[in-house]
Amino acid sequence: MRVGFVQNNPVFGNIQQSLDRVEELLDGHSADLFVLPELFATGYQFKDWEESRSFAEQVPGGSTTSALTALAKKTNTFIIAGLAEIDENYVYNSAAITGPNGYIGKYRKIHLFDTEKACFDPGNLPLKVFDIAGAKVGVMICFDWRFPETARTLALLGADLIAHPSNLVLTHCPQAMITRCLENRVFAVTADRVGTEDRMGVLKFIGQSQIVDPDGNILVRASETEEEVQTVEIDLEKARDKFLTPHNHLFKDRRKDLYH
Repeated sequence: MRVGFVQNNPVFGNIQQSLDRVEELLDGHSADLFVLPELFATGYQFKDWEESRSFAEQVPGGSTTSALTALAKKTNTFIIAGLAEIDENYVYNSAAITGPNGYIGKYRKIHLFDTEKACFDPGNLPLKVFDIAGAKVGVMICFDWRFPETARTLALLGADLIAHPSNLVLTHCPQAMITRCLENRVFAVTADRVGTEDRMGVLKFIGQSQIVDPDGNILVRASETEEEVQTVEIDLEKARDKFLTPHNHLFKDRRKDLYH
C-alpha cells in the first residue's frame, strides 16, 4: 500500500484557494491514501463558536466534502481531510473520509485543544476503523494524540494504520507519535500544516508531517516550514503481527484484570 500526506499553508477563510492549492500540490503524486491536515481548507484560528459555525459544512453534502470526493475520483485515491462540520445546531472539528467510489464516513474530534472548546462541540461518534484500499484505517485528529486511549482503542478495533489530520503547535507530537506506533504496532500518517495565523495572538504551526511504522521508524518527515507532499510504500503485515517475541503478544499480554 502506498500512503502519503499533504502539508499545506491555508489562508484563513479562503476555502476555494485551499482546495485549488491541494489539487495543485497533489499533481504528479499517486498513492492509495492521502491524509490532509486538520481544518485544511478554512484555517484554524476561529474567534468563537459563531465564526466556526459560519464556515462549517454538512458532511456529507457540503462543498468541501464534495470537492474532496471529486478529487478522489479524479486521482483514483482515498482522501482523509479535516474540516468544520455542522449538524443541526452543533459544530464539530471533523474529518471526512472519501474515495474513488464516493463518500465513506467521518470522525469528530473528541479531545478539543485550548480555544477549540469555545468554537466546537466535543465529538460524539465512537472511534471506528474504515476499510480503505485493503487496509483497516482509524482516524484521530491532532490533540487526540495526547490521550493514548485514542490510538489504543483504534488498534484494538483492528486498525493497521492511523490517519492523523493535525494543526500542531505543541512541539512534542512528532516524537510522541513514535510511541503511539510502538505501543500499538500500527502505522501512523500525521498530516500537519505550516505557516502562522494571528487572529487572537500568533500561532505558529510546526509542520513535520510524517509517516511512522509499527517499529517506531520515521519513514519520512516533512520540513517545519514548506508545503509539500510525501508518499511511501508500507507493508501492512507489519502492523498485523502483534508478537514482540515468540512469547509476547502486544494485546494478549495485557493484564486487564489489574488495570483500573
